[in-house]
Amino acid sequence: MSQLFEPLTLRDVTFGNRVWMSPMMQYCAPTGGPDVGTPTDWHLQHLASRAVGGAGLVMVEATAVTPDSRATAYDLGLWNERQQAALARVAALLTACGTVPGLQLNHPGRKAGSGRTWNDEHPPRPDLRRLAPSPIAFGPLPAPDELTADGIADVIGAFARAAGRAREAGFRVLELHGAHGYLIHSFLSPQANHRTDAYGGSRERRMRFALELVEAVRAQWPQELPLFFRTSATDWLAGDTEDPRPGWTVEDTAVLARELTARGVDLLDVSSGGTVPDAPIPVGPGYQVPLSARVRAATGTPTAAVGLITEPEQAEKIIAKGEADAVFLGRVLLRDPYWPRRAAGVLGAALAVPPQYTRAYSVR
Repeated sequence: MSQLFEPLTLRDVTFGNRVWMSPMMQYCAPTGGPDVGTPTDWHLQHLASRAVGGAGLVMVEATAVTPDSRATAYDLGLWNERQQAALARVAALLTACGTVPGLQLNHPGRKAGSGRTWNDEHPPRPDLRRLAPSPIAFGPLPAPDELTADGIADVIGAFARAAGRAREAGFRVLELHGAHGYLIHSFLSPQANHRTDAYGGSRERRMRFALELVEAVRAQWPQELPLFFRTSATDWLAGDTEDPRPGWTVEDTAVLARELTARGVDLLDVSSGGTVPDAPIPVGPGYQVPLSARVRAATGTPTAAVGLITEPEQAEKIIAKGEADAVFLGRVLLRDPYWPRRAAGVLGAALAVPPQYTRAYSVR
């Protein structure tokens, strides 16, 4: 029996298998008008095709919690009822396609207004504010504004309200984006957080924003539904590499994981990097899997592994060795929406077939 295709239960949600779709931004939501930040037909086909393709969880891309907290003007949002209604259609479609619908909430922090990943005929919008723990620029982007205490409370409140909207929209998994140099991660990292108040300085103080945010979100998210946290397990700076710049480390992540678990987080989605654009990251097949394994072994917290996981046997080995409880696939699912079905065939596992497609499987 393939362990990759065994069910996994977290709280009251059972995932049919451990092959999950990462939240991958599509940069194609309307940029203005009444439908700003809502999913389009592109989102519907993009997400549903991966659900039909057999992914046990399909996670909707990073979704902004306020109008001015978007990485680009094309990001999805969840700050109003119109967006909630449009995302409810997505959640219902994914459920009908046989997968668990998930949604990731994010605030880009000092990366707001960074633009799309391809040629963008519309420059970043000036109303996309960069907010951060400290006024430290990311690469060539302008320096962000330092969040005040009131501003911190406002952001936490926005996440909590968006979590309530995600609940009402019918999502069964919620993930908080605490990685890749975005706002939550920038509070954690000494590279980006130079505050001297209660939210900066020691590791415990730098963790305070993330922990308060999780508590506020968990209060709005049903106890029977799992809450995930995407983490950059390391900045790939001092402590984990020879780069002398201060950074967040795997050891720090293990400490954070215990505190997150105590506050109701059910799984860590373990990625890395993003605090600086030139970190010495040793990119290669499965290069972030050891980070997941280390966090899982040190804390007992369930983890999902990510990062250049492309082959069925590779994914199977990760689960079988206990390096993660699931794998999040990104680019490989962009190339091949039916990768889970192909992997099941390679590994001798069976996946349920939508009734509309059964005639393709009844005769060989």
